[in-house]
Amino acid sequence: MDQGFPGQYAPTTVTTTTTTTQPNIRFDPSYTRTVPGMLKIAQVVLNLLGFICITVSRQSNSSRGGWFNTVAMAGFWFTGILLVFYLFHIVEKFSKIPWLKVEFIFCTIWTAFYLLAASLAADYAKVDEAFGAAAFFGFCAMVVYGYDAWLKFRAAKSGALAQGQHSPKQTSTVTSPAY
Repeated sequence: MDQGFPGQYAPTTVTTTTTTTQPNIRFDPSYTRTVPGMLKIAQVVLNLLGFICITVSRQSNSSRGGWFNTVAMAGFWFTGILLVFYLFHIVEKFSKIPWLKVEFIFCTIWTAFYLLAASLAADYAKVDEAFGAAAFFGFCAMVVYGYDAWLKFRAAKSGALAQGQHSPKQTSTVTSPAY
């Protein structure tokens, strides 16, 4: 076969992606029906329930109770603020911030914090049953934060956006031989 024969040149397909974000702030309740939205709601609720269990306990002033409440309230506020950011598309407005990495790091740390806090509360459950209930909510929060960390890791690794979308566009070009 002759190298210069035009039939031997195959079209080249180039795929480019464009990132589509809308920089305006708007309320979008549909986020609560997504998996990340439901996880954030579950995290906020579990943080609050664990905090309430420790607070109403007779031993709430113990160091174990203080640690659990610190973990629960910091998780409640950070996750709650992130939930509001997603509901109002503030994350999309500030798309230059690596939100997925920030959330991955936070969720990973909170998984470890809840493992420790819930374990300490479970050990103290024989003294005060409210600590047993808090331990249950703490272990549930640990699982939810761990699953969320795994999802955030996969999303960040694949190059996904926290909010907004990548739109792939394919173009085909035919290269003609140089004579």
